[in-house]
Amino acid sequence: MAGILSAAAAQARPARETDLRPAEAAMVSVRGLEKTYRPARGPLTLFKNLDFEVAAGEMVAIIGQSGAGKSTLLHILGALDTPSAGTVYCASTNVAKFTSRQAAAFRNREIGYVWQFHYLLPEFTAQENVAMPLLARGQNKREAMQLAANWLSEVGLDDRRDHRPGELSGGEQQRVALARALVNNPRLLLADEPTGDLDETTARQVFDLIERVHLNHGLTSIVVTHNLDLAQRCSRVLRLEHGALSPYIAQSNLRPGSGSE
Repeated sequence: MAGILSAAAAQARPARETDLRPAEAAMVSVRGLEKTYRPARGPLTLFKNLDFEVAAGEMVAIIGQSGAGKSTLLHILGALDTPSAGTVYCASTNVAKFTSRQAAAFRNREIGYVWQFHYLLPEFTAQENVAMPLLARGQNKREAMQLAANWLSEVGLDDRRDHRPGELSGGEQQRVALARALVNNPRLLLADEPTGDLDETTARQVFDLIERVHLNHGLTSIVVTHNLDLAQRCSRVLRLEHGALSPYIAQSNLRPGSGSE
């Protein structure tokens, strides 16, 4: 009887905002996000009461000064780090409540990551590196290697599949990293300064490729970058500053008398 009354009371209780799931159109929905570190010298709060959403299919850039918390935000969205408070829904799942095992399974299934450094394993070929996420979840090796070959072909490296990372250029290494990020067919792509270590021409080529796979595979993508030219090719640009996200307005788009950003 007590159990029935408890269930009825739970149903009657008004839902708090943090209990509510995001709208179906949102791939990422963050509510009341807080992240505070507590080193010996005193607490450091990066975010407090941070709210934002990213719709399915959007490609959003996040800019901001070094130390603003851009990478930390991506880590939280991708279940690599946990928030101090708030809810973080990715693909309709509250990743903030995951155990470490649940987080690892979710990352392998739903999220692709590309970092500034490629983090390819030097002793393995490009094809073997791309196949690693599939092998890690127990997929048949022949199937995993075939899928890896398909993705290397898609990023323009069909003739580099047997090369090790040290035999590839910086741009080629980052293409392999992108193929590895997408081999599991994730719904969300998180890219943290993916062109930061590349020269201008190569950076543009890699970003072209990210745009193409984003569109061709129906991804939702969040890109952290310091490159404003590349950022403004995204559907939205957000600036992270003082723990808050706000729309970035380029100076060239400001009317006389409208003030600065």
